[in-house]
Amino acid sequence: IAGSDSSGGAGIQADIKTATSLRVYSMTAVTAVTVQNTKGVKSVIPVPPDEIYNQIIHTIKDIRPNAIKIGMLHSKRVIDKVVRSLNEIKVKKIVLDPVMIAKGGSKLITDSAIQLMKKKLLNKVSLITPNIPEAEILTKIKINNKQDMIFAANKLINLGAKNVLIKGGHLNNKVVEDIFLNKSEIKVFTSSRYRTKNTHGTGCTLSSAIT
Repeated sequence: IAGSDSSGGAGIQADIKTATSLRVYSMTAVTAVTVQNTKGVKSVIPVPPDEIYNQIIHTIKDIRPNAIKIGMLHSKRVIDKVVRSLNEIKVKKIVLDPVMIAKGGSKLITDSAIQLMKKKLLNKVSLITPNIPEAEILTKIKINNKQDMIFAANKLINLGAKNVLIKGGHLNNKVVEDIFLNKSEIKVFTSSRYRTKNTHGTGCTLSSAIT
């Protein structure tokens, strides 16, 4: 359940490519059509919320999903319809990648939708995978280091999330640290930073691979 990316590197296209490479079959509900390339988003054309709901419900009448990945949800009405569909599907394995800001800085979600996501969606998903700017928006905490990431992750747990993975790529460190946290454990994943400009769609790819 995500937006389309005309450049093919992120969104639904990245989700399908990732799932296919891991030998998993994908069904899709497109939430928006974006005009973008790897440098940024030019425009977003929303799909009517009723049609997003219909895509989900009509598809699952034929093919039952084992897991669901959720990406770009740009408005309150979209989130309402997705929550309604999740209540009907009753799939337990749900990964939410809270796509909020495009790489070029464009905001991809309304403030009222963010509040609704925190209130109605966080407690329905198995895992949420925000990057640092997204975690800052969700928690209103400024993140400058690993301790801030842990603090923000705990706040997301208190807001109803079951498991949180905050990705540390936006901190300017030679070693990248990702924080996984739930009520009973905390794990830090560390790796050397790859010096590359080809980072478009990495969040979509990771969350789909986890799903």
